[in-house]
Amino acid sequence: MSYDLMAFEPSKAPKERKAFMDWYEQQVQWSEDHEYHHSSVCSEALQRFYSELSEHFPNMNVDDEIFEAMEEAGTDNRLTDYSLGSAVIYAAFAYSVAEEAYTTMRELALKHKVGFFDVSSDDGEIYFP
Repeated sequence: MSYDLMAFEPSKAPKERKAFMDWYEQQVQWSEDHEYHHSSVCSEALQRFYSELSEHFPNMNVDDEIFEAMEEAGTDNRLTDYSLGSAVIYAAFAYSVAEEAYTTMRELALKHKVGFFDVSSDDGEIYFP
């Protein structure tokens, strides 16, 4: 299990909750014609957001040297599983960093003017800038 949050391109997502949830379900089918590991497929705002977020919570698909260094330092719980789409960044965090992940991701969403969705909450917050 993971603690999941999502940032999204606000111009692509519907604002009404039910329509948003339908759109979200489409996004997490991961049906775009590309791999979901490179931020170059994201909108410019999402690319800037990801660049800063991954400084705090590195992508778990790092090379072995970085992983081993983080493991040795006891910070490997910060490694995050990202799925990067054209209009969404889905992040699966370790539960041990859930509170910090929520705060950091929400603050960066505000800063970079992208949307934010608390996927792991039953009635998850949906924020539009």
